[in-house]
Amino acid sequence: MSKILVTGAHGQLGTELNFLSSMLENHSFVFVGSKDLDITNADALNNFFSKEEYSAVINCAAYTAVDKAESEKEVAFKVNAEGAANLAIACKQHNAKFIHFSTDFVFDGTAYVPYLEKDKTNPLSVYGASKLAGEEQVVASNPNAVIIRTSWVYSSFGNNFVKTILKLCKEREQLNIIFDQIGTPTYARDLAAVVLQIVQQQEWKPGIYNYSNEGVASWYDFAVAIRDLAGLKTKILPIETSQYPTPAVRPKYSLLNKKKIKETFGIEIPYWRDSLEKCMKLL
Repeated sequence: MSKILVTGAHGQLGTELNFLSSMLENHSFVFVGSKDLDITNADALNNFFSKEEYSAVINCAAYTAVDKAESEKEVAFKVNAEGAANLAIACKQHNAKFIHFSTDFVFDGTAYVPYLEKDKTNPLSVYGASKLAGEEQVVASNPNAVIIRTSWVYSSFGNNFVKTILKLCKEREQLNIIFDQIGTPTYARDLAAVVLQIVQQQEWKPGIYNYSNEGVASWYDFAVAIRDLAGLKTKILPIETSQYPTPAVRPKYSLLNKKKIKETFGIEIPYWRDSLEKCMKLL
């Protein structure tokens, strides 16, 4: 039985992987959080890997506080770049497959058609820059890695946009939500299922892949769908990004083209609203 290590075990994706992992036969899983394993400490990593053999490592550990990263640049880069590189190197040394996650925020949002994996990157924020640096360091140190870029992740676990909107809709009569940032929500359980499918493939196919749910939405569309599926009556008004300034600049358009991951691994991706409905039934 092969053993798979999952870092960032307590985040949305790590928790969803834990939930789905019991469905995999012939694989056992070890889930670790930052208190169990500090991925920014190369010596601690080497010590950890010397005690156990892993067939694969799925790195869900990340610094994801987009606005906070603007004032915590060093921490963001330490986790998202240095930590990712440390894991990539350890996987190469110990002959383990490595899956790492990145973000639509590596792009600047000036495109008008969905981004391909090969399109030029140009992050607008510290968070985006730290994730791009992570990509680059992973590829440089372990060309056999799989990197999955995703967007607007939510889950029934953890803190996310869905839970925030539900809470605000119950507290307020009216919400103002940005309508001029376009992307696609991603249900972490759908992404977790794809990751487990990839890790089981007999033929390992390294590279960068895009994954989000299907379809197009603005944050306004996303919020309205959450409200409607919850049967709430809060008035939601569309506003421009300029009316809601944040420390980090976000891409206005970050749709991801998923053709590569669908064709390479033979997967079908659910429509974002269908997945949102499934998640909200759990809430």
